[in-house]
Amino acid sequence: MSTDRPGRARIPELSNIPWGGPRAITEYAKLGRALCRDLGAEFEMGGEELYAVLVRSFKGHPVLALLGGPDVRLRARRVVRRLKRAAELQKGSAVELVKFHQQFRKEFIDQLPAVKAKKPAFDWSDD
Repeated sequence: MSTDRPGRARIPELSNIPWGGPRAITEYAKLGRALCRDLGAEFEMGGEELYAVLVRSFKGHPVLALLGGPDVRLRARRVVRRLKRAAELQKGSAVELVKFHQQFRKEFIDQLPAVKAKKPAFDWSDD
């Protein structure tokens, strides 16, 4: 995979976690959740800043004010709404990572005592 294009490489914080056991899955879920929450917060703050910049860009310019000044707030809200939606999706991703961890525990960790209690069907040490 090429690393010369930002955003195309794997996220090193997550990809460096080896799938060695339940602890690794817990760490992966926690770190992924934190990354999603941080990205969502960044999108929210970026949207607020972008709205201010877009509205301010039309102030003080007489030609731009005549051509599109009255509806610049509406158009800026439409653009920023996409970032707000992306922020909400990141929050949803964080929730899904919590559910991922819960599902793993339910399907594997909680089932281990029952699996360990069963006697193996074939005893290889019986020689």
